[in-house]
Amino acid sequence: CSLVILNFFFCRVHLEAGNSMNDTEVNKTISQMVRFIKQEADEKSSEIAVAAEEEFNITKLQLLEGEKAKVRRDFDRRQKANSVRKKVEYSKRLNENRIRVLQAREDAVQALLRDAQASLLSLSLNTAEYSRLMLSLIVEGMHKLGESPALIRCREIDVPLVESLMPQVEAAYRAAHGREAPNVRLDTANPLPPPPRNAEEQSSGERVFCSGGVIVTSSDGSIECTNTLDDRLRIAYMGNLPALRGMFDT
Repeated sequence: CSLVILNFFFCRVHLEAGNSMNDTEVNKTISQMVRFIKQEADEKSSEIAVAAEEEFNITKLQLLEGEKAKVRRDFDRRQKANSVRKKVEYSKRLNENRIRVLQAREDAVQALLRDAQASLLSLSLNTAEYSRLMLSLIVEGMHKLGESPALIRCREIDVPLVESLMPQVEAAYRAAHGREAPNVRLDTANPLPPPPRNAEEQSSGERVFCSGGVIVTSSDGSIECTNTLDDRLRIAYMGNLPALRGMFDT
């Protein structure tokens, strides 16, 4: 469009020059041409500036949205990582607390067991009570074994006591089970281990010991009924372990 108008002015100048234009008219025409060209240049410059600004704003908005999306993705990633870390830490603390509670409960149960084991040491010191208990253990072992003849094994320190109880075994068996007792004799060749020297040795388990009681076996030793105080305590402990642990549950 500018070129067409410019050509028009040149044609006009040429025609007017052909009609003997004076210098004033020529300069006026040229000034009009210059003003027009400057106006066109200003308009084009303004259009270019506006277009450039629009493109800059679009590019800036795209970059800004891209950075925002990047920040959001980074924030989401950090938030998820933080959430996972918190869950892991919570699970770790929960597990540590659970382990401490279980350990405290187990310590308390073991303390009860140690107290019970310690009481076994003093049981054999009460001769009358221990004698009644030994007679009951012998009769029970003979009945469970169901073999004749039977052998009775005991600790060396209990041999005099068991020998003194042998005359009472038959009557006690008959009274308890309503029939004759099987033949039984004391096996002094295979005594049970001696008692522990103290409570520390008893709880350490470093040495085999026996706190009292008897083992009744068949004559060839192939069948035996263990009726020692330690085994009876172990059976009672294992049978009542859930209830013992339940005592310390909160």
